[in-house]
Amino acid sequence: MTGTGATPGSASLDVLTDLAAQLTDKVLVDIANAVEFDHAGFASALLYPGSSLAEEIQQALPDVRVVKTLNTMHESVMAAPAELAIAPCAFVSGNDAGAKEVVAGLLTELGWPPEWITDLGDVRTARGPEAFVLMVSSLVRALGPVPFGMAIAR
Repeated sequence: MTGTGATPGSASLDVLTDLAAQLTDKVLVDIANAVEFDHAGFASALLYPGSSLAEEIQQALPDVRVVKTLNTMHESVMAAPAELAIAPCAFVSGNDAGAKEVVAGLLTELGWPPEWITDLGDVRTARGPEAFVLMVSSLVRALGPVPFGMAIAR
């Protein structure tokens, strides 16, 4: 990995488009959710309904290998998934199989066992996980401000 950084989802597209030349052929891990916020600071609407931030980045930067992951959990879970009582899922969406392998390797280094990582398919599949952010305010009201992640019962 040659560089790291994070941007708020609402600014990601503008910031990353300005960096297009530097990002060519790189794997870009998109963990953001592009949303509008309510008065309490929670997500109230998606900025790209009918699409996703990951799709918008991939369309604007066709020479970048975009992979969406880690956006369905509290930030404290991203590098410590085993801290939760139930195994969470890290979803992966992207058009480039090699880039998804790189990201799966990174997730494994962060403590994600391979069986907790679910490849959803191409970048269009990021729409579902990105919509999860709309549930966060309800979850916080119901559970309090506790670490959480999405899990799929099988």
